[in-house]
Amino acid sequence: MNNRPNPRFSVITVTYNAEKVIEKTIQSVVGQTYKEWEYIIIDGASKDNTLAIIDKYRDNVNKLISEPDKGLYDAMNKGIAAASGDYLCFLNAGDIFHESNTLQFISDSISGNTLPDIIYGETAIVDKDDNFLHMRRLKTPEKLTWKSFKQGMLVCHQAFFAKRTLAEPFDLSYRFSADFDWCIRVMKKASTLHNTHITVIDYLDEGLTTQNHKASLKERFHIMAKHYGWVSTVAHHIWFVIRLIVKPEK
Repeated sequence: MNNRPNPRFSVITVTYNAEKVIEKTIQSVVGQTYKEWEYIIIDGASKDNTLAIIDKYRDNVNKLISEPDKGLYDAMNKGIAAASGDYLCFLNAGDIFHESNTLQFISDSISGNTLPDIIYGETAIVDKDDNFLHMRRLKTPEKLTWKSFKQGMLVCHQAFFAKRTLAEPFDLSYRFSADFDWCIRVMKKASTLHNTHITVIDYLDEGLTTQNHKASLKERFHIMAKHYGWVSTVAHHIWFVIRLIVKPEK
């Protein structure tokens, strides 16, 4: 007798004025062959056509909240509070599941009769027309632990599914890298981390402004120092600079 559990996924999309990309994200969710999911959309009171597009799929959206928020991570916290599934999956507006049966593949990859605390996989980078550009630069480790992120955010947040019961709110003191801190905190509490060995997400390559990118890197440095210690973090960054000088990345 097969006692393998069928996990329920809480897919959370945070959006604001995303009329150009929100529909393909919604279609990616509602078109999944695996149906054990709930869909939650947190909208920051969009002023464009976003809500009208969402309304077309309202029968497939379990929860919709549209109101002003304090930014991306505040909206994500609202999504966590609204979720009721086994796992949290943050699928931002513009991002899509890699295939229509991605959630089925994820469920099938779980062996035994106990759900792992964290599920993770690979991320493909795509352009605005969903053309494949390349796989994510940071390589997903075969075995993931909370210490793995000493090397950076090796798993894209969208391809990192955490058990809802382990999740804590995002730290709103971080404006750009709260997801990095959140993943580390969740992994510290996790006992089992499961590598699906599949590409989970097609991530829209929109690019960051130089200013935001620098601010994000600064935040990540402080997050790493908080979790791994100042000495380890400084030493790692020195080694990273040396490695770039000796063997520049292409």
